[in-house]
Amino acid sequence: MDERDQLWEINAAWWQAGFTEGADEEYTEQLLPLAAQHLAGAARILDVGCGEGQITRLAAALPGVTTAVGVDPTWAQLTAAASRSQAALLARAGAASLPFRTGSFDAAIACLVFEHIVAVDEAIAEVARVLAPGGRFVFMLNHPLLQTPGSGWIDDHILEEQYWRIGPYLIEDEGVEEVDKDVFIPFIHRPVSRYVNAMAANGLFVTRMEEPAPPPGFLARAAEYEHAATIPRLLLLRAEKLVRPAG
Repeated sequence: MDERDQLWEINAAWWQAGFTEGADEEYTEQLLPLAAQHLAGAARILDVGCGEGQITRLAAALPGVTTAVGVDPTWAQLTAAASRSQAALLARAGAASLPFRTGSFDAAIACLVFEHIVAVDEAIAEVARVLAPGGRFVFMLNHPLLQTPGSGWIDDHILEEQYWRIGPYLIEDEGVEEVDKDVFIPFIHRPVSRYVNAMAANGLFVTRMEEPAPPPGFLARAAEYEHAATIPRLLLLRAEKLVRPAG
């Protein structure tokens, strides 16, 4: 197990306490409803980087779903997922090596996952492989433009202006961030084009892009967040696997 995987094992309880089972407004008000909307109509769904399984559980409960599978490399997350639902199937695996046959799923979803994956090209290739022709990939990411290292709110007390500074967006950056006291999580910044081009190279073509405003529950956390109402924290791409003509 490498250092990145160890950090997820160590900090799984932090994630489970702060972002699941209704604890986080962005999940309850935005991420989960978007997942349900874009997965609707699929029968076989794969949740890549499922964590403790809240999106896998949502997928399993959608009308018409016959199979909902969650994969994650972290034992602590999978243990929690198994204890919270018997309706979904779970497997320990990284996104770059999915243990499923080609064309096994009608839809795959990755929610706030790919900013933690080193082998991005291999992972996207694997998602494309396990999707059936015409299948969809629902890809949700912390918005790369706003999550660029060095970005953040600037309070200019001389000019009496407040604005969002963008860091070196075009430069890929890999590091470990302290997201809470003594909680360290690995992050990788990449420009949006990096993901879109990797999808296209594997026959996944973007059919919809969304940059929703932060949900009301997030904006209500603190008065200063009102200034962030027009700045998206989330990027959603929906891609569909090309149906190649016979012959």
